[in-house]
Amino acid sequence: MTESDPAVVAAFIGDQRAEHQIPHRLACRALGVSESWFYKGRNRPTTAREVRRGKLTDAIKKIFAGSGGTYGSPKVWILLVREGWRVSVNTVARLMAEIGLAGGHSVGAGG
Repeated sequence: MTESDPAVVAAFIGDQRAEHQIPHRLACRALGVSESWFYKGRNRPTTAREVRRGKLTDAIKKIFAGSGGTYGSPKVWILLVREGWRVSVNTVARLMAEIGLAGGHSVGAGG
């Protein structure tokens, strides 16, 4: 599993037991996290950084979808900055890679 939001990972582990009867111990082992991390982290409140990251990810998804899936990270970054986000182009590229978004090329485009 790629690096992800800790709250999402903890929720996923909890869901495995509820939905598929997979013990927390087994889910933790499969995802490469300790049980103590899971039990400590699942009741932790969401941090301001995690909230910002979620909002930034949503903004990236919206811009990418609005482009028809054609914008790469530099163009997405420019539009985020125009919306008032203070973020680096490298952060945008990393987040886009984590969520599986890659800019495409229009059919018939020269290159």
